[in-house]
Amino acid sequence: MQKFFLYARKSTDVEDKQVLSIDAQLTELREYAKRENILISAEVVEKQSAKYIGRPLFNKMLDDIEKIGGNILAWNPDRLARNSVDGGRIIYLLDTGKLASLKFPTFWCENTPQGKFMLNMAFGQSKYYVDSLSENTKRGLRQKVRNGEYPTLAPVGYINDSRIKSVVVDRKKSKIIKQAFELYVKENQRLEDIANFLAKKNIISKRGNIIHKSRATSILSNPFYTGLFRYGGEIHEGKHEPIITKKLFDETQEMLKLRGKPDRKAKNDPQPFCGLISCASCGMMITGEYKVKKQKNGNVHEYVYYHCTKKNKSVKCAEPCIRQEELNRQLSSLIQKVSLPKDWAEELNRL
Repeated sequence: MQKFFLYARKSTDVEDKQVLSIDAQLTELREYAKRENILISAEVVEKQSAKYIGRPLFNKMLDDIEKIGGNILAWNPDRLARNSVDGGRIIYLLDTGKLASLKFPTFWCENTPQGKFMLNMAFGQSKYYVDSLSENTKRGLRQKVRNGEYPTLAPVGYINDSRIKSVVVDRKKSKIIKQAFELYVKENQRLEDIANFLAKKNIISKRGNIIHKSRATSILSNPFYTGLFRYGGEIHEGKHEPIITKKLFDETQEMLKLRGKPDRKAKNDPQPFCGLISCASCGMMITGEYKVKKQKNGNVHEYVYYHCTKKNKSVKCAEPCIRQEELNRQLSSLIQKVSLPKDWAEELNRL
């Protein structure tokens, strides 16, 4: 009796909304296996979309089949693949005989030219479905943006009201958010103070996380609170009610800029050579680092070192770092050896 992998999958994505639950799939497949005298060697349950490659359990199942051979039982072909790579791999395993048989209660499939043709059509139909769904979803989101409707989860201080399918002000939290802006601008409080203030007021992110300094910065930088919103890299005018005035928001941005870290451009900043020189050993670009060494006697020494980025993981680069002074000396020596061809020089003299 042939042994089969039982594969059941369901994701939280829209394309799987109408699909049987994992438990329902398992029940149906076990009953089908019993009726058809199919021996289940392993049950593989995965809660992940098949729209993209990279499902770990699915890949392991196919890796095992590629090594020792095997068979698969699933509810429908779209449980196995909704992308061309995974679908193509299954077809190839059928071609090589590693995958001896595929069984579906809802779909006829045999390891014959006709069966593989029908299976390929089913995989193509599944991919077409998710592609069309994705395009329709994007089109709907673009239309919402044009209508001034924020198409995703609103920030803290607002509520996504499912009854009217719109964003409304959270009357309690919005007052706290407005107060945070005023504390930062009018009372000159630090970002750490704003984060602590929000934490004491039991303000958490929409995902349930505590508000830290970085999150406080994100809140104070969000134009959503003025009636605008960012989407697709652009600012759009929204229909939602503002919490703060544009004047207060602009003052906040100016304060954030003034209190932010200065853009340090030291006179010996390593940027000049970055992007111009590559490593002789591995071919990767070099980068520079600014180092400060403080001695016990109080003397301070500043250095700039250049080294390979070592981003080529296939090559183990052993090149050491080099001081900027030494790099300058080597480059100067090379430049001194460069000269124009004689005919070029004569032509330039005539100009």
